[in-house]
Amino acid sequence: MKRVAVLGASPDHSKFGNKSVRAHVQAGWEVYPVNPRAEPVEGLTAYRSLAEVPVPVERISVYLPPPVSLELLPEIAAKGAQEVWFNPGAADAAVLERARELGVPAIDSCSIVDLGLSPSMFP
Repeated sequence: MKRVAVLGASPDHSKFGNKSVRAHVQAGWEVYPVNPRAEPVEGLTAYRSLAEVPVPVERISVYLPPPVSLELLPEIAAKGAQEVWFNPGAADAAVLERARELGVPAIDSCSIVDLGLSPSMFP
């Protein structure tokens, strides 16, 4: 089973970080929500930081504002995921440039759509 860490996961159903958790679960992924408050998300244990996620992940899906994404890039790089999705609004030119410098396999697109799903499926 593939594993994904969702940075910016939220217990709030209106937030895309929550929709991503639900979409990845529906698509058969093992999901690790990451949020500094570490509240459970959709019944899943949440982690305060990506470094606390206890297993390797194939994918990191980012739902954070660009300044926060930029700040977390060293931690993202250290996790060694095969792909890092910067969902709409999570990256700007500075984030993508720094990601390239760090060797992060950055994808500037929607990870939910990549699953063959639509965020609108998750009200």
